[in-house]
Amino acid sequence: MTDDVLQDGSPKARRGFFRRMMRGLGRAFWALFLFLLVVWATLAIYYSNLPWPWGRTALAVIFAVFAAWTLLLSRPRRTYVFFAGFLAVVAWWIAIPPSHDRPWRPEVAVMPRAFFDGDKVRITNVRDFTYRSRNDFDVRYVERTIDISHLTAIDFYVSYWTEGPVGHTFLSFIFDNAPPLSISIETRPEIGEGFDPIASLFKQFELIYVVGTERDVVGVRTNHRGETTYLYRLNASLAEERELLRIYLERINQLADKPEWYHLLSNSCTINIIRYANAAGREGRLNIRHVLNGWIDAYLYLTGRIDTSLPFVELRRKSLINANAQAAGDGPNFSERIRKDVPTVKD
Repeated sequence: MTDDVLQDGSPKARRGFFRRMMRGLGRAFWALFLFLLVVWATLAIYYSNLPWPWGRTALAVIFAVFAAWTLLLSRPRRTYVFFAGFLAVVAWWIAIPPSHDRPWRPEVAVMPRAFFDGDKVRITNVRDFTYRSRNDFDVRYVERTIDISHLTAIDFYVSYWTEGPVGHTFLSFIFDNAPPLSISIETRPEIGEGFDPIASLFKQFELIYVVGTERDVVGVRTNHRGETTYLYRLNASLAEERELLRIYLERINQLADKPEWYHLLSNSCTINIIRYANAAGREGRLNIRHVLNGWIDAYLYLTGRIDTSLPFVELRRKSLINANAQAAGDGPNFSERIRKDVPTVKD
């Protein structure tokens, strides 16, 4: 047997190659892990609660340089020094508290609250703005009294700034003795702030459950923000739907008592809808479309949670409500008109 055969084909040579390959993969994963830690800590500093933007930027740059020196340039590499600095950033970030006391944008300035008397619930600060444009509106809050035992259905909305893998989802609760009630889980931006998906991962926005009329919560999206909006009737038992509403209302009170941070991946619209649906009796596992929620309607269709009597493409086409909403305008029969020709009959 030649030397080449011994080197290339022997069990010993194969084991040596496998060990080198595994060491190489291990180093690559370790380097990727450290890189992600550096990126996270740098962004956590950049989006921290320091009051001076220049100070946050400068400190983030300093940390990135410090990480590069400890992990790449120093001899010997002082990995333990980097981890000490990283843990200090983590401790700082954890200690940043949410607040109810900020200069909020007027559309999220007031927190709703629910008062229970058995199945009857009085809800304060229900938003019912009249809009002339997305930023020009008359502020109006009303009280609503609902009876959970009169809940008959839930409608699921998906709206898009630009159609794709990310959108916004919210629910409307339908009653046989009262108008629908919309509840939308959103960020609570301050004056001058807009939504930023990266910033939302780093304690930049508190959480709010906007409770409002459909004329407000739906109409502002379809008629003034230019969002493409779809409406689907959910298929679930009345017991599950009523329990889901009760869970929502209890969470509204928890949030009014104690502020929380919005987080795109763990405390956001679709993630929380799925979480509360599970608590109400839904059975199912985590799916990537719970995060990439622009595709959530396809997921609901495949799992039988919305009408499957039509092909999905046709159902989606018929569920687009923008034209109906724009025709309805600010009329008192807004909720009825947006549902014209939309499949809303449960199986």
